[in-house]
Amino acid sequence: MNESNSIAHRIAAIRQEIPPTVKLVAISKGATVEQMRAAYATGQRDFGESRIQATVEKQAALADLPDICWHLIGQLQSNKVRKAVQMFEVIHSVDSLKLCQQIDRVAGELGKSPQVFLQVKMLPDPQKSGWDVGALLIDLPEINHCKFIQVNGLMSIAPLGLSDQELMHLFVSVADLQNTINRYDYPSINLKHLSMGMSQDYQLAVAAGSSIIRVGSKIFTY
Repeated sequence: MNESNSIAHRIAAIRQEIPPTVKLVAISKGATVEQMRAAYATGQRDFGESRIQATVEKQAALADLPDICWHLIGQLQSNKVRKAVQMFEVIHSVDSLKLCQQIDRVAGELGKSPQVFLQVKMLPDPQKSGWDVGALLIDLPEINHCKFIQVNGLMSIAPLGLSDQELMHLFVSVADLQNTINRYDYPSINLKHLSMGMSQDYQLAVAAGSSIIRVGSKIFTY
């Protein structure tokens, strides 16, 4: 089986495991343009990247495929916000009020309206950025003042080394937080989506209510 057929087979297998309402984002940050074209040929349109410069090169190489939806899944530095807003329709890694407000301001200047996901940490993890629950609840009134971004969901990454039971508890906790926030009267915050679940745990995330999964190594060979 050649690589294109292998990628098609892997994507088909993942899609069979998830409901049609769950969006598969192919994490292509380590994939070649040729591998991305093979995924595109299966109908895959959502791709996740983490580095601005690498994405610039890929977008140029794939300019003949204008219906790709580009997702930023890596940590976003403040000096890269303008470029990110220009390049990405969805930003999964909004991890602070300051960054959220900066993206909103730049989006207004550029006439853009990116979807953003608020990154939350349900457990302490020095390897991950993001709000803890208490800090996010405090910041929500200020986030609600953002006018140009679409605050459409929560994103979470589980710490390494958790058991399946612990992972499930974490994912359910994020879903509970989504429901809690959606009960508040924040007109500019509409958490329609949960972005959680990667190659090793997406089945559990989907069972807990995730509507977007981010899968890389189960699709591409890096």
